[in-house]
Amino acid sequence: SLFLSQLQKDLEEVKELLTNATRKRVRDVLVAEKQKLELEIKNQPPPKPKDVVEEEKSSLGGYTVKINNYGWDQSDKFVKIYISLNGVQKLPAENVQVNFTERSFDLLVKNLNGKNYTMTFNNLLKPISVEGSSRKIKTDMILIMCKKKREEKWDCLTQVEKESKEKEKAAYDTADPSEGLMNILKKMYAEGDDEMKRTINKAWVESREKQYKGDIPMDI
Repeated sequence: SLFLSQLQKDLEEVKELLTNATRKRVRDVLVAEKQKLELEIKNQPPPKPKDVVEEEKSSLGGYTVKINNYGWDQSDKFVKIYISLNGVQKLPAENVQVNFTERSFDLLVKNLNGKNYTMTFNNLLKPISVEGSSRKIKTDMILIMCKKKREEKWDCLTQVEKESKEKEKAAYDTADPSEGLMNILKKMYAEGDDEMKRTINKAWVESREKQYKGDIPMDI
């Protein structure tokens, strides 16, 4: 190791100084230092064989990156998740591991350009068949094939997505129809272009004026 080679260099220098030292105190200090260095070198762990070092390197492979981007698609039998990773096809197949459970999967890609990549999907929308699921490695891409337990259409991938969609829908389907309409108008206004904003403003002002004229009983 680098540390060991530094110690050996220090020892060589101490020995060299010893051959030139004439003063007793200086020689005593150097002898003590020489013994200390020799002991430290002796206590250094033996160097690991190269294949062990390589093995450790490939299992650690630098730092770990979470994958957040993916695309997905489905057929009657499978939910397919596409993950782009440059050069993934050059890795040994065992460096791309996917672990499936009935409602989740996690992916680990080891030592791709010195980094590990992970992705975890928990709470899949519906159960999948562990033994029927698999992964395929393509050029710059991993395809994860989750085998559906039942042949039915999935509206989204996870339970969480489903809940957030339902919440959003509930906001527009409130009990008070005018409030539901207000929410839709606000959304249209927020996302609309200038023309859309002008139209909504005009409609808003007109409905307010009508209220003031007493055509609509005021409800404030």
